[in-house]
Amino acid sequence: MSAKNDLSIYFSPVEIDGSWNEEQIGSKINSYRVTFPDLEKKGYALIYVPEFRGDSIDQDDSLLIDEFRSEFYKLNHAVLWQQNFYDLGTIKPGNELKDTIHAIKSVVFELIKIQVIPIIIGGSQDLTLAMYEAYGNLEQLVNICTIDSSLDLGTPDQDISANAYLSQILVKRPCHLFNLANIGLQIPYAGAKEFELFEKLYFDICRLGEFNSDFKKAEPHLRNADLISIDFTSIKASELLFKGGNPNGFYAEQICQISRYAGLSDKVTSMGIFNYLNKTEVSNKLLAQIIWYFIDGVENRTGDFPIGSKKDYTKFTVFIEESGHEIIFYKSNKSARWWMEVPYPPKEGTKYDRHHLAPCYLEDYENAMKNQIPDLWWKTYQKLV
Repeated sequence: MSAKNDLSIYFSPVEIDGSWNEEQIGSKINSYRVTFPDLEKKGYALIYVPEFRGDSIDQDDSLLIDEFRSEFYKLNHAVLWQQNFYDLGTIKPGNELKDTIHAIKSVVFELIKIQVIPIIIGGSQDLTLAMYEAYGNLEQLVNICTIDSSLDLGTPDQDISANAYLSQILVKRPCHLFNLANIGLQIPYAGAKEFELFEKLYFDICRLGEFNSDFKKAEPHLRNADLISIDFTSIKASELLFKGGNPNGFYAEQICQISRYAGLSDKVTSMGIFNYLNKTEVSNKLLAQIIWYFIDGVENRTGDFPIGSKKDYTKFTVFIEESGHEIIFYKSNKSARWWMEVPYPPKEGTKYDRHHLAPCYLEDYENAMKNQIPDLWWKTYQKLV
């Protein structure tokens, strides 16, 4: 990769000791210890960024500790995993927060260009902004899915922080954001104005209670995303065995399930796991497993996003009498997953090619048969027209 020397300036090497058998990740991963890896097309890149100034936390050497790497390296490398696998090291905080944001933006941009998926671990969740800006450089409309107990909107006049960063994305020009979805919202942590803005912009919310009752309601949002941003504190505190945190939240197996489904999405090209601060032996192991399940999801992608030829899909057409809309559904013959086709103005050309096919599930088709317009179809239609 020609950008090798350019990227290496942002990283400090991995400091990890140990011996691993031939089946463990530690013996397979190409880590930056002495020489920065030559990056080849397609794969994953693990990156640690201990930048917490967005959470008003003083930077100190303790934040640089990355015990999760030791736990991750101990996990077994699945037999069928084939893609390139890198650990690029640590992006240490710059003199100012904007310096760290610039480094992340530059690294994510270069990696996505060569189809290497950056897996950012570490600092406060406002670093999602840096990942988003990389897509702006690619001149690509982007869908973001946050896994979070709150919406983290804030207001445009607020300084960027872990709890108020999405408004900075909304006001940035040019705007490359097409859709924003949240999975795991807990109502006590969301204000009326935030709800109102989400509704006005036709964004999506899958509350924690909805997720617990039926995971299928969350899966289309993961399948529709380009960028996944996980707030580690959205995990139930008792799952991580530390005193702080949230009494309610995702169970360990649920967050791993979310991570795997994110990996299975053909559209996802980057993932960040943020607010990784309360480090315990259990939290280190869980973080390692979250990464493992994401990679396993990517390795098991079916490549059935229905763009171009649709010969491998079963087509269903439903006419909604009350509204006069005709909704076309596609069911993949490979994975049995569903999509809805949403019309958009022809003058837009190919700008919306990746966004007018909205992921859905069987119940959306069944509801359409009952003369009900699926919520995901309607919101996508409003954004397109």
